[in-house]
Amino acid sequence: MQPARPERHVSLAYYRMKMGLTPGAPGGTVSRVSCETDSGACDLPAGEFGEWIERLRAALLHEADADVPCGDCCACCSTSHFVHIGPDEVETLAAVPAELLFAAPDRPAGHVVLPFDDRGRCPLLDESGLCTIYDRRPLTCRTYDCRVFAAAGIEADRPEITERARRWRFSCIAPGDSDRRAAVAAAARWIPAHAAVFPGGAVPDDPAQLAVLAVRVADVFLPGGPATTAADDVAVAAAIVEAAR
Repeated sequence: MQPARPERHVSLAYYRMKMGLTPGAPGGTVSRVSCETDSGACDLPAGEFGEWIERLRAALLHEADADVPCGDCCACCSTSHFVHIGPDEVETLAAVPAELLFAAPDRPAGHVVLPFDDRGRCPLLDESGLCTIYDRRPLTCRTYDCRVFAAAGIEADRPEITERARRWRFSCIAPGDSDRRAAVAAAARWIPAHAAVFPGGAVPDDPAQLAVLAVRVADVFLPGGPATTAADDVAVAAAIVEAAR
């Protein structure tokens, strides 16, 4: 059976909110996450932290795909998420029926969005939850890794994904891994708490974008880094902006 055709009349304000296109407010709106689940099932091996963060950073630069051990979980594909597809993603665009796409608000011509169906699922999932275009899936999907919420210590924007994230367990074996993991969490705490010192107060209020930013700028919060040596909060913010370029 073919998936139901998604509702395409999505409000621009809702799209902007979910894609993290609005500036953050001082103090932020991101919730912190505990590693404990109701069942205590914190039992998913996330891999070695140093290897994971380098792979994710490469994925964010489109130099590799995020290698997520999803198992039978498809929470990120079935919880009412929009998926951006750029005009250079030729193979993906050829694989997605044109009637499922609409122009991406606030993006240049050629950028499109794949919405979700009336069950909140990506319309390209089959009934068992498998992606029907996996080898040609969008870059958005190739770079998404819910372990980023575990690394940053924050909740996702969907309870199903937060539940999964709470179960990931990184190992810190290589020298410096523990410091790097602590730095990611520190960045995720510091940025929304100091929104006022960033230009225009613009920090991500979307949890995924905040967690990814924390991964990108974590070196600022390493021992001996700008967060510990800068003269004031403005200087720390400047170092974060520079690291995020």
